[in-house]
Amino acid sequence: MSLHNALKLILVITSFLFLASCGQKELEEPLEWEIGNIEGTTQSNEDFAVEDMEGKVWIADFIFTSCNTVCPPMTRNMSQLQKEFKEQDIDVEFVSFSVDPEVDTPEKLNEFAEAHGADLDNWTFVTGYEQNEIEQYGQESFRSVTSKPEGADQVTHGSSFFLVSQDQQIMKYYNGDKDVPYEQIVEDAEILLNQ
Repeated sequence: MSLHNALKLILVITSFLFLASCGQKELEEPLEWEIGNIEGTTQSNEDFAVEDMEGKVWIADFIFTSCNTVCPPMTRNMSQLQKEFKEQDIDVEFVSFSVDPEVDTPEKLNEFAEAHGADLDNWTFVTGYEQNEIEQYGQESFRSVTSKPEGADQVTHGSSFFLVSQDQQIMKYYNGDKDVPYEQIVEDAEILLNQ
């Protein structure tokens, strides 16, 4: 092969590789926050550990069943998001952590889930840890303030949905209580699944 033809071949291969890499979408400004493990009990009274979610793309939020503000709309919005993923046949998991574990029994979480349209096939509601554990976990892993003042029946907590990658990193967070960017969340999760 002549030098001229070899150079042309290299140029064609380089162009092809460049165009192929352009087709692979990347997540814009991923957060890459490492998250730790927490163990608890699901709405079905089964053991749960975040470390068991490794290898899956999942979406998390923080709620409690006696919440009289953001939790009901957040859970309905998460249910709508779950439907969007199912319609597009995209395989992600959903996890809602209770921030009021002393009140939220598995039975209460199950009732709350059903009342707000959750499909429990791929959505887990978690309780069964200590109050200080979930507060610390929310702060350290999700950078989300969680606080139940002494004697109060309401818990202060964030209203974000968090997108978690297969290697246990929070990549993005989004509004969960209103103006939820459903299409963006689906698109971002799909990017992670294709990496």
